[in-house]
Amino acid sequence: MISRLSTPLKLLIGLLAALAIVGQAQAQLFETKATQAYMIDAETGTVLFSKEPDKPMAPASLAKLMTMEVVFNAIKSGRYKLDDTFAVSENAWRTGGAASRASTMFAAVKSQIRIEDLIQGVTVQLANDGCIVLAEGMAGSEANFALQMTERAREIGLEKSTFVNSTGLPAPGQTTTVRELAELGLHIWRTYPEFYRYYSLPEFNWNKILQRNRNPLITMDIGADGMAAGFTEGEGFAIVGSVNREGRRLFAAMAGLASDRERSEEARKLLDWGMRSFEKSEIFAANEPVGEAQVFGGTRSHVALVAQKPISLFLPITNRERLVARIVYDGPVAAPIAKGTPIGSLKVWIGDTLSQETPLYAAEAVEVGSLQSRALDAVKELAVGWLR
Repeated sequence: MISRLSTPLKLLIGLLAALAIVGQAQAQLFETKATQAYMIDAETGTVLFSKEPDKPMAPASLAKLMTMEVVFNAIKSGRYKLDDTFAVSENAWRTGGAASRASTMFAAVKSQIRIEDLIQGVTVQLANDGCIVLAEGMAGSEANFALQMTERAREIGLEKSTFVNSTGLPAPGQTTTVRELAELGLHIWRTYPEFYRYYSLPEFNWNKILQRNRNPLITMDIGADGMAAGFTEGEGFAIVGSVNREGRRLFAAMAGLASDRERSEEARKLLDWGMRSFEKSEIFAANEPVGEAQVFGGTRSHVALVAQKPISLFLPITNRERLVARIVYDGPVAAPIAKGTPIGSLKVWIGDTLSQETPLYAAEAVEVGSLQSRALDAVKELAVGWLR
């Protein structure tokens, strides 16, 4: 059910103007060559851009973000320390090391390597051998570690991402989406600030070999400080990037790009557009009435709805007529209603993108009404309920 919005919000978003242009041909807020893309504001969670965000894709080296999440979580929980060491097996050396001719930190077979050095090898160089050494050391085998990656993905809210190995090398059944990759990047930044810094290191030297950070955004002077890039035959080039500039942070994930150069340029353009084209606005304070929900069988016909925290959005500086907000709930809500009862949510769209969803709660208690008022509500519901 769609409820009434408060007058200030109607004025802010230009709801009537937005409704008036439904069905008309419109230019997109932004256009990218990526087949899939998703960008979010880190502070508010506002979705600034979305294109095929839930289309399944092979993660390629972006799977290493999940590998690092598992490693960071194990260290934070106290199971491991940065100075602990793991052995480089022949499997890790052959599958992910110099012999594989793929991304590697050139770990010497049968050597012992500190976890912190392995982390730097993976975050800076996307080292396949580093991933396998960590996986075997922490779970006994890479296959068992991949099961832990998928389990951990579900724990943090990633419902579609499934992992078969720690490296992202091609494997049947290994899949993710750009939405979940961007959300994973944001999760790592929020949860492990002490480890996130590794993603911004410009270079890493191991086994007397110096390698530059493989994230092409790091050297662009746009405020980028993470995260990773990938490539899969048949699906093209992909990237997860984060920019921190002027007190704002954005995370973006993109896939389906034709070349390394196109990936770099399209990611730079999307993140720069996100920084320049939106401004923050607090549209409601905590516990300020957002709107109302209809009540069935109560002492009042409506109950005010509030959010428990301030509602802030990054709104487009131009094209604000493309922004629409609605309160959505299942109703009418039956009395009695206790203060603080979850009722519904405020949903905000920018164009066709569901940009933000905020839970709403009853601002006050509503007691059960008289027998006469409940009978009247029942008659009203019979008369108009089928229209919803």
